[in-house]
This record gives sequence, structure tokens and C-alpha cells, in this order.
Amino acid sequence: MKGIVLAGGAGTRLHPLTRALSKQLLPVYDKPMIYYPLSVLMLAGIREILVITTPWDRMSFERLLESGENLGIEISFAEQPQPNGLAEAFIIGRDFVGSDSVCLVLGDNIFYGAGLSLLLRQAREELDGAVLFACQVQDPERYGVVEMTPDGSVLGIEEKPQRPKSPFAVTGLYFYDNRVLDIAAGLRPSARGELEITDVNNTYLREGHAKVKLLGRGYAWLDTGTHQSLLDASQFVATLQRRQGTYVACLEEIAYRMGFIDRAGLERTVAAHGKSEYAAYLRTVLAEE
Repeated sequence: MKGIVLAGGAGTRLHPLTRALSKQLLPVYDKPMIYYPLSVLMLAGIREILVITTPWDRMSFERLLESGENLGIEISFAEQPQPNGLAEAFIIGRDFVGSDSVCLVLGDNIFYGAGLSLLLRQAREELDGAVLFACQVQDPERYGVVEMTPDGSVLGIEEKPQRPKSPFAVTGLYFYDNRVLDIAAGLRPSARGELEITDVNNTYLREGHAKVKLLGRGYAWLDTGTHQSLLDASQFVATLQRRQGTYVACLEEIAYRMGFIDRAGLERTVAAHGKSEYAAYLRTVLAEE
């Protein structure tokens, strides 16, 4: 399975912060935002990842992430000149995905919870079309909303409805088989002028090849698209790290614990981070061994 992080867009809701810097490079407490979706793909066991961003932000992402070799993964880069919709990721990334299945995660989404890695790997194993994740929210009109029957069967997904039929929003994490490439290529722009990911999901639903997993109370899903949600996410991460003494979305630790890099590789990473608190935390990871 291949992984795609969609980190494009103008981030206009975060102006003036994003006038000179990509939204996905903004800090969420002590790490760039893109670390969080990257960590999700790595926890799913995905080691070939494509980062899609804007032509003017590409160099910054390449400087930050490089080739991914230090994490034991392969990171490639592609450009989305205009924000033409989430589903365009599969058109831009068609050659990258090739004949594989694919997981798409949005660059401004944060997922956290005990057992997340197991849940993600189960989604890979159960994949027979599409596996989506949904979470109960207070403002479902901002998202794609899942309509469900009382017994939990999925009836459909509606994008940003004025009158939501449920409180369950589809998160920015999607697992698809290879057919998604052709489905996306056959889409027509919506009334908003975008290739909608909801249209992709409804195609799988109509064919009976989509599953929706609800993220329960043991999981957190944060969307960092506004100033307040960005602050909330930073406070969430800061509180967890201070209370528990472990880091959220520490890519080097994940790579080490997943077996992508060995102890020597982690030691090299520690040295590269100098005297930072981040490096000090990685030394505690080494000391545990």
C-alpha cells in the first residue's frame, strides 16, 4: 500500500499566518503540522509516501522531510497548482500509486488514541473497496456527513450539508483499493468547482464496497483548519506530552519502534537534532532499551 499526504491549498482561513508559509508547515505545539498525518501513515506500516503540495511550498517540504531515508521510508513530492478538490490527489498521484492500494490522509488532520496503529493495520487487512473513518462532532455542517440507519448501516455521505442528517463526520483519512484511480479520473467538478472526495466515497457505497469505522471515545480527531482549532490542537498535544512524558507524532520514535530504522539510525537522528528538547526525548527512547 502507498500513502499520500495532501498538503496543498492556500490556507486562507488561517491568514495572515499562511500568507508566507504553508498551513501544513505551521507548528502544532512542538512539531510541524505535517508530522501528524505522516505519523498516521507510518503507524499503518506504510513506507512509500507521496506529499502533494503547492509549487511554491514544495522546496520547504523537501528541506524539512528530505527523502525520508532517516526514517526508513521513501518520501516523494508532487504539486497541486490549484486547490481543485481532495479527489485530485489520485489524479496527481496516479503514477506513484501504480497498481497498489492507497491511503490518503489530509495534511491538517491529527489522530490520536491507544491502539491506533492496530486499528490502521486492520483497515489495511479488511480493505475491499474503501475503508473510511467517522467521528461524532458538534458542527457536522463543516464536513462530509455519514447518514446511517439505527442498526449502523451506511446510507450515504453528504458534503457540508446545511441540514446534517447525523452528527458523524467523515475524517480526513481514507483507505482505497486501486480502483480509486479510475473513479477519481471519471469525476466531474461539483457545484463548488472541485473534485469531491465524497463523490468517490459514495461510488464505493453504491457498489457495496465501503466500510465506515466510527472512532469512539478512546480516540481524538482534530482538524486544524482555523485559528482556534490550531490552538486547541497545540494545547491538546502539549497536555498529553507533559502529563504522560511521551511524544505525539514523533516520527523518529515511530520509525524505530516499527522497525523501519535500527538503534544506530535513531542515534544519528538524535545527533542531528542537537540540544533540542526533541533530541532529549529521543535519548529517553534510546535509554529505555
